[in-house]
Amino acid sequence: MRFVLLHGLGADRTQPLDLVGPVLDGLGVPASDVVAPDVRAHGASAVVGEPADFALDRLADEVAAVARHAVGADEPATIVGISMGAAIGLRICLRGLLPVERVVFVRPAFDDRSLPEHLRAFPVIGELLRESGPRDGAERFRRTEPYLRVARESPAGGRGLLSQFTSTDAARRAIRLVEIPRNRAFGAESELDGLAGRGIRSLVVGAPRDPVHPFALAERWAGALGSPLVRVPARDDGPAAQTAALRDAVGRWLSGS
Repeated sequence: MRFVLLHGLGADRTQPLDLVGPVLDGLGVPASDVVAPDVRAHGASAVVGEPADFALDRLADEVAAVARHAVGADEPATIVGISMGAAIGLRICLRGLLPVERVVFVRPAFDDRSLPEHLRAFPVIGELLRESGPRDGAERFRRTEPYLRVARESPAGGRGLLSQFTSTDAARRAIRLVEIPRNRAFGAESELDGLAGRGIRSLVVGAPRDPVHPFALAERWAGALGSPLVRVPARDDGPAAQTAALRDAVGRWLSGS
């Protein structure tokens, strides 16, 4: 069994490796069986491109191609996707791009709407990066309604949004923040209902008080998928507590206990 780990918007491959790498180590999964690609315009990827290049299906095609090259086209796979990575993982499963047997969706943020309210801060950040650059753009963003709405509910969520301004090459890659949130992870919930019929087991992980990754959305994904839903502590209760709970839940599920 090979593992494909997919990061969130504005992050890079180290995010899922840091989060679930210890779980895989504990299960005895060798490093050669783990692939964690950097999505276009993230991490070590030097490729940016045009708006159409940031369609979820285009990103899913690219990620799946990397995974097939790294682990083989016919090798059974487990996907673990965080936020944007969850949406890309879902598209890979729905389109049969890899022979997936299991998938873990961590804090899903995308649904059947283009640019839902909880993702509207990202295009604002992207445009401010283009207009003002990282430092001045961040100062302007602190005064916007999208930032203030998130920060009031979750200071950790507000800090997460501000971190987009300090990510590597943020201004040149701003297009990712403008275009990716316009994508839909699925067209209708009936699409998710078909995943189990394909023999793909799934787990959804969500957290309360996370305005960018609403717990209600995790509930919606789990209900439509017919999958278990794990509720982990809020980031504002301490990231270490959330990470520990997530690792425990994912490790138990992957081991079948």
